[in-house]
Amino acid sequence: MRLNTPRACLPQRLRLYTTPLCARRTYAFQAPGGAVFKVFNSRAKWHQKERAAANPELSRQADYLKDEVAMRVCERLLDIKREFPRVLDFGANSCNIARALTRENPDPDPATPTSPPLATKLTELVAAESSASLLYRDADLPFDNELLRLTRHVLPDEELLPFEPASFDMVLSSLSLHWINDLPGVLAQINNVLKPDSPFIGAMLGGDTLFELRTSLQLAEQERRGGISPHVSPLADVRDVGGLLGRAGFQMLTVDVEDIVVDYPDTFALMQDLQAMGEGNAVLGREMGAIGRDVLLANEAIYRALHGNEDGTLPATFRIIHMIGWKEGANQPKPLKRGSGEISLKDVLEQK
Repeated sequence: MRLNTPRACLPQRLRLYTTPLCARRTYAFQAPGGAVFKVFNSRAKWHQKERAAANPELSRQADYLKDEVAMRVCERLLDIKREFPRVLDFGANSCNIARALTRENPDPDPATPTSPPLATKLTELVAAESSASLLYRDADLPFDNELLRLTRHVLPDEELLPFEPASFDMVLSSLSLHWINDLPGVLAQINNVLKPDSPFIGAMLGGDTLFELRTSLQLAEQERRGGISPHVSPLADVRDVGGLLGRAGFQMLTVDVEDIVVDYPDTFALMQDLQAMGEGNAVLGREMGAIGRDVLLANEAIYRALHGNEDGTLPATFRIIHMIGWKEGANQPKPLKRGSGEISLKDVLEQK
């Protein structure tokens, strides 16, 4: 879619250590867990969100991507014929999910031009976000009405869910998981707070998001400074997401990818919008301070030469990874054991 608007190897040598028989441990236990590899500066990301929310009008204008993805996440509820008394919106940003749930006629099917808001399928939505300014930015807007009982919850730590086990009927997340350092741990926590046979529906940036900006900045810095510095955050690949969901204990997984391409007049408008979204670079070890003027001008020329459209605009690709996983439940359909089939697929195909 395109949006137009003004991403056990063995040691080399083994040593045998002998200890008295009485001192040997004859049991084993699991360690508390492996160390989390930190990629992002969580404090810097919090400051970016707070700074973006400090200018509400500009922040709202730059919400087009988050609003669009939130609508697509919520549209997946149309395929689930169930009511959800209590729902968690993890990483709520400015409550984009809540806005999408209260939207009129959410069904994109032309055969159903009128449909009730998806908020009618929910009783309470708990919006959890680490940035209080961003979370409460739109608290006085009309979507915060009687259609949806919205509860805002400020998270002291965006990687820790302070909720009781089995306390939610569904968890939603839109464009926030890509800033999590311990993604496997957070997915396991989401699975823990879900009731049995309840879904998790999420979307995150991944893969080749903003590959145009990434490549042009690298070439510009290589040309002007003789080296490169990371300016676009590393993102998870779609091939990894399914494995992470399975590792967290989710069943009946669905993972798909779509690209949203947004056209900008120039690279400066793109980077300004990224800052207004609170999506600036937050990689640990990044070069501090603003990018040099010479690098920015070279980046503009390289971007336009390599990726520019015929009409003079510059495309920016946002790759969205959608995921659905269900917490294991007693009534869920389960695959039969291998070898238990009674009909040969070969016989069925030969009959056609």
